Amino acid sequence: MANTFTQLYTQLVFAVQSRQSLIQNRFEEDVYKYITGIIQNKGHKIIAINGMPDHIHIFIGMKPKEAISDLVRDVKKDSSKLINSKNWIRGKFNWQEGFGGFSYGHSQISDVATYIENQKKHHKKRTFKEEYLELLEKFQIEYDERYLFEWIN
Repeated sequence: MANTFTQLYTQLVFAVQSRQSLIQNRFEEDVYKYITGIIQNKGHKIIAINGMPDHIHIFIGMKPKEAISDLVRDVKKDSSKLINSKNWIRGKFNWQEGFGGFSYGHSQISDVATYIENQKKHHKKRTFKEEYLELLEKFQIEYDERYLFEWIN
């Protein structure tokens, strides 16, 4: 759209179905590269991508031509197809329903990217549930625990 200028920085967070630890080190980089390609092919800018075997964080500079929910739907659908077509896991791979989306200002890009790049270090000290609930509280997002991700205790 002509004369449209935006700076929309969003961190997306979503989990593997049933919070299973299925994104293994041996193919993690391939999944992240594939997701990066999906996002870039839709005209958005990937800033950072990383996660754990049971969830993923994606930080993007987003163009306003697409709804976040549509982007996440396509990323989940296409990355699930990749994992299943490569037979990287036993059974069928799926992402859990839903996602978290958190917006940031330009001055926060470096800090958020560093945070995402250090996911494995962060999760030595706290669980995904603790991290996710902290994000919801930090952004003052009201939630009902019944509708959050399935948690592994």
